Amino acid sequence: MFPARDDNYAVLVHDPATGATASIDAPEEDAILDALDETGWRLTDIFVTHHHYDHVEAIPVLKEAFGARVTASAYDHARGRVPLVDATVGDGETIRLGDIPVAVIAVPGHTLGHVAYVIEDALFCGDTLFSLGCGRLFEGAPAEMWESLSRLAALPEATRVYCGHEYTEANGRFAASIEPDNERLAARLIEVRDLRMEGLPTLPTTIGLEKATNPMLRANVAAVKKALGMTDRTDVEVFAEIRGRKDRF
Repeated sequence: MFPARDDNYAVLVHDPATGATASIDAPEEDAILDALDETGWRLTDIFVTHHHYDHVEAIPVLKEAFGARVTASAYDHARGRVPLVDATVGDGETIRLGDIPVAVIAVPGHTLGHVAYVIEDALFCGDTLFSLGCGRLFEGAPAEMWESLSRLAALPEATRVYCGHEYTEANGRFAASIEPDNERLAARLIEVRDLRMEGLPTLPTTIGLEKATNPMLRANVAAVKKALGMTDRTDVEVFAEIRGRKDRF
């Protein structure tokens, strides 16, 4: 994982047995080319999470340089949202990176065609789930995003979470406004502050840590509902309220 653009992260995943190497999204050509040069790996695949420009802009350059196979959701490809697609995927499919299986999970909400990839014990979730937050609902409804987040939250708690952006510090300030007495959150905020002061990434996080600290995953927690005065509301209604407050924060 390495920084790209202003606040994106790019990730390379490598299978040493076959030499296959995937870029998760393609946010910035120079950052990815530098990382490939440093590792000595040759890019064979690009796994696209969603169509937003800051996740696909480097595809043409990388495709021309390496002939990399571009995989994106069938939804996005059908609408011409991702350039130079070679293969499409949908929910529940398994593809491969060399000898390594890659599970695909549809996670609509931020966009309707968004997918996440699970490779061994790592989740690559683009802009659906962030540390201490989640993506804006540009296309999906709250119910869709809550369902997507709930599916990710059901992964093993040790699963490492690689997000598309470094938003943790800002997300943490909002999270504290929802649960000021959450001790795990308070400890995480100190850790995040220290990491950012040293210029270090706050990622990867884990599913377990996010379930304990991320308000976007905690709309089903009784204490959160009580704090919001929404004890008798559904999880989706509470999530919609939390996401709406974040939009106005």
